[in-house]
Amino acid sequence: MILGACRDFLELAEIHSRKWQRALQYEQEQRVHLEETIEQLAKQHNSLERAFRSAPGRPANPSKSFIEGSLLTPKGEDSEEDEDTEYFDAMEDSTSFITVITEAKEDRKAEGSTGTSSVDWSSADSVLDGASLVPKGSSKVKRRVRIPNKPNYSLNLWSIMKNCIGRELSRIPCRWVNFNEPLSMLQRLTEDLEYHHLLDKAVHCTSSVEQMCLVAAFSVSSYSTTVHRIAKPFNPMLGETFELDRLDDMGLRSLCEQVSHHPPSAAHYVFSKHGWSLCKFRGKYISIMPLGAIHLEFQASGNHYVWRKSTSTVHNIIVGKLWIDQSGDIEIVNHKTNDRCQLKFLPYSYFSKEAARKVTGVVSDSQGKAHYVLSGSWDEQMECSKVVHSSPSSPSSEGKQKTVYQTLSAKLLWKKYPLPENAENMYYFSELALTLNEHEEGVAPTDSRLRPDQRLMEKGRWDEANTEKQRLEEKQRLSRRRQLESCGPGSSCSSEEEKEADAYTPLWFEKRLDPLTGEMACVYKGGYWEAKEKQDWHMCPNIF
Repeated sequence: MILGACRDFLELAEIHSRKWQRALQYEQEQRVHLEETIEQLAKQHNSLERAFRSAPGRPANPSKSFIEGSLLTPKGEDSEEDEDTEYFDAMEDSTSFITVITEAKEDRKAEGSTGTSSVDWSSADSVLDGASLVPKGSSKVKRRVRIPNKPNYSLNLWSIMKNCIGRELSRIPCRWVNFNEPLSMLQRLTEDLEYHHLLDKAVHCTSSVEQMCLVAAFSVSSYSTTVHRIAKPFNPMLGETFELDRLDDMGLRSLCEQVSHHPPSAAHYVFSKHGWSLCKFRGKYISIMPLGAIHLEFQASGNHYVWRKSTSTVHNIIVGKLWIDQSGDIEIVNHKTNDRCQLKFLPYSYFSKEAARKVTGVVSDSQGKAHYVLSGSWDEQMECSKVVHSSPSSPSSEGKQKTVYQTLSAKLLWKKYPLPENAENMYYFSELALTLNEHEEGVAPTDSRLRPDQRLMEKGRWDEANTEKQRLEEKQRLSRRRQLESCGPGSSCSSEEEKEADAYTPLWFEKRLDPLTGEMACVYKGGYWEAKEKQDWHMCPNIF
């Protein structure tokens, strides 16, 4: 009888076990389906939000797009207080701050009571107002406005791997042009100059904190070209250069040189006839996090600004549509006055209430007093608001205290230029990017415009470009082996990177210790433009 009861129990247990397993499997499937549905809804919501932001009939006040959360007042949603009052989270607590917009006439009262304002907002109008609406200069040279349409080649990782099956590892190119765009990294660095007029405007600022606002807008504007640019630029060959000689319309001359291959490093120097110069040294890359400082100096005032790039992240590399995001903090420091600007790039999240690609910041003087609040998005525009009063808020339930900034209405600093017609078929290049690889006479034989693999890719001949890219990479590897052999066993070189650094000497830049950052950097030593004038390129290596 006991055995019969045990058999009945086991049979019943098996029936219930199968039942619960089916129920568990059903719940798991429902959960996966629900997650997929929520993700799809989030993507649709994001698409609608972007469409609304770019719609012609959107509200005239663009600052509403950058508000953290909803519009609140101390009395709640039903308060009848001033409708122009807007609130943001505090810089110390999250990505932005609490801002209360006041009328211009109230500014004088606030300044009189606190005695903290050092900037006359009315005097700043002529410099900061419409800073992004400066017309582009006209060039004496007719620049191209289009390139051949991008061929309909797949960027699928698995299709690329399939083509590698059966090949020897030595016969597989390290990188395929299928993942590239027809520009080099040196040309991409030069694209940062698209909104150079912000610095031309900044030259005329009499106040260093006003000037900092324009410098901050310039630093953010360099990311606007990356929003649809998910393809990677060509890695420059060691010794490769790129010049941008646009004194006639842009008022500047720019030179980049690839000064190291391991680690990959590029030096960039820009001279503007309007009274500023810029130099960058882009060192090692961790993923796509650039290391290295950017220096900007204004000759008349001696103001010297230093900052670093934020982190770029490419999403959906294996599956789905590729998209890029910027995240992290940037601190811009004026080493003459010790003014500072803290910028924060919010990483995008499907489930965040934040506007996509949001950037916030605060400009402070050497005493730590806030003068301007910055808000915007790195793919669209930036605004600044003058701070007339600041005070601490009541502590939150977690004990954290925010800062409340009372400001005047926001002023537009920078707005992105619209993309050219048919940009989606031309790698989403901007007007400036379309001209960067245009053939020009008289450039150095090491110039990126002369790269054969890059030129073939631009013409749509990708199979030939892959073959040519493999040839160039093998030529570079052979050259590097010869250079490393010259650093013999008796030398002081201890690692492969040190050997390569000692084996190659940059042609137009020289390595120096940066006194402001304490890091090694490359400084332009001159001679390039003189060599171009004489067309004397005997010193240039044969890299192509």
